[in-house]
Amino acid sequence: MAVDELQAIIQRCQILEEADFKGEDFNLFQVAGQKCLEDGYAAQLLEVIQNEKNKVIIKNMGWNLISPLVRCIFMYKQEDDKREHCLRILDQLAQLCNPKELFLGLLEQIEQTSGEQVCQTVMLLLQPLQTVLLKLQNKKAYSVGLSLAMIMNQLTPLPVPYTKQQIQEDKLGLCQCCNAVVDFAKPFVNEVVKNMEKSSEYNDMELKEELIKFCMKSLKYPLLAAQLEQLEGIEEHPFRHFATEIIDILWNIRELMPLVFVPHKGKSPPWENEEFADVERKNSSDSLACLSYLMFVQHFGVECFPMVFSPSYLLLCNMTHIEVLLNRTEESVLSKGLDLFESCLLRMEDNSLLHPYLELRVFINVPQDLVKIMTLCPMENMRKKSLNILQLFIDKFDTEGKYTLFRCLLKTSNHAGVEGYIIKNIKDQIHLALTKDYDNIWFTGHHLISLLDLVLSLPEGAETDLLQSSDRIMASLNLLRYLVIKDCESDNQTGVWTTLGKIKQNFLKPLRVGLNMSKAHYEAEIKSKKENRKEAHTSNPVCSVTVSGEKMPAMTTGMQLQVLHSALFTFDLIESVLARVEELIEGKTKAVMEEN
Repeated sequence: MAVDELQAIIQRCQILEEADFKGEDFNLFQVAGQKCLEDGYAAQLLEVIQNEKNKVIIKNMGWNLISPLVRCIFMYKQEDDKREHCLRILDQLAQLCNPKELFLGLLEQIEQTSGEQVCQTVMLLLQPLQTVLLKLQNKKAYSVGLSLAMIMNQLTPLPVPYTKQQIQEDKLGLCQCCNAVVDFAKPFVNEVVKNMEKSSEYNDMELKEELIKFCMKSLKYPLLAAQLEQLEGIEEHPFRHFATEIIDILWNIRELMPLVFVPHKGKSPPWENEEFADVERKNSSDSLACLSYLMFVQHFGVECFPMVFSPSYLLLCNMTHIEVLLNRTEESVLSKGLDLFESCLLRMEDNSLLHPYLELRVFINVPQDLVKIMTLCPMENMRKKSLNILQLFIDKFDTEGKYTLFRCLLKTSNHAGVEGYIIKNIKDQIHLALTKDYDNIWFTGHHLISLLDLVLSLPEGAETDLLQSSDRIMASLNLLRYLVIKDCESDNQTGVWTTLGKIKQNFLKPLRVGLNMSKAHYEAEIKSKKENRKEAHTSNPVCSVTVSGEKMPAMTTGMQLQVLHSALFTFDLIESVLARVEELIEGKTKAVMEEN
């Protein structure tokens, strides 16, 4: 019987000195103890462990029971007495075993767990692990850091619940587990705080550094991927609670403000391997970006925040974080970047952001990232939000800043729709310049002429793909029409009349030639398709389209004709505006000549 075998080993070891225990004794104790647990004799094993005479044996050998003990706890149902006995054994082992040996045993058990049992195992072992760590005298900070790193590494592969239903179900127990880990860390936070209060020159930085690392890891996972908006029907949002706790830890150990306002405060070890260094930098930048989101969008820790910084300084501090978030493709992360950018911009007054900020590379990169989202992101809500934020960004700059930003985006966007949108903004700025009393040198005179050289041109002359560039061309024609109507040749505030010959040569003439060529080509295509359809007598699929590697339904001849007619309609639209512009120019020029 398993209990008899265990008693025999215990009696044999009771007469030995602690130093005389052999490897064989450890193995026999482990096998007998495991058998007791598996055969259902947990109560008898508990009596053996609680017996004062066995204290030295349990101190040295008890940690070997951790693995079978954890297996049995998960095997028994919640209400089973045997499970309760196993839990009491675990508690006794935490009190009696050699702290160093038990620490390694608990950590090994956490490391070996995987899949659906990760959170259950971590939550089961957190209390004994905390008890053991509080007993450790040597290398305590290192052991705390190792424990937190191991736990977070095990949790990181698990999917983060995102929807309201997923958060409520908490299928794998991640929400509950994260908050349990924070409770596990609290005694060590209190220890650091107490030591800092004792001495203003707190020198033992090791434990503090380990807690900072834990907070940084928590910001990257799960908080960066988590849904942190307040959800109706969830009284205490688990991830919002977790975020509050992480912010509190950083505040209590006096690291919150340095991390928010000194981007490189998160210390990382010097890596000889450059790849490891890059990974470390990326992890740190993700964590700091999430911290900024929590502070400036969700307002966690806002009561700690000093209200002395200007809105433009806060934007400057956050632009690097915004860039990090906007370069990600996951909806949960991308949306945080957009929200953070919007939050910073809404704090500012229009026209208050000074143009020298555009000398910083990040102030050019971020609007370019917005353009990528506007044109490439598959989520419509993200595309629309990016467009709105780009407009907000434009509005915040002073006149020279707007001018510089327009030039940059016209040169880099490579998207007719975006270019058309920028040209519309240029038109609005010219309108303000012509209707306001103050002098605006950037959207009149020679500065504007330089900008019009970019706007009123066809990149490839008459051979430009007019269909693909239609948004830009229509916006350019509308701008030119506005300039001709609004700015008299005698005033020539915009300078458009000075450069009219160049505009005709580089834009209007090639556009006219291109339109004639394109219309002729598409009309010939329509004629050809119609003739082919008559010959075939059927409308069989004759053309297939592939999008992102996925084959779309084949196009019938009828569908192709519809596309061709749509293209012709676009050309007609461009031609009608072009004709109106030419008519206005001719009329105004004629009127001036007659007047002279």
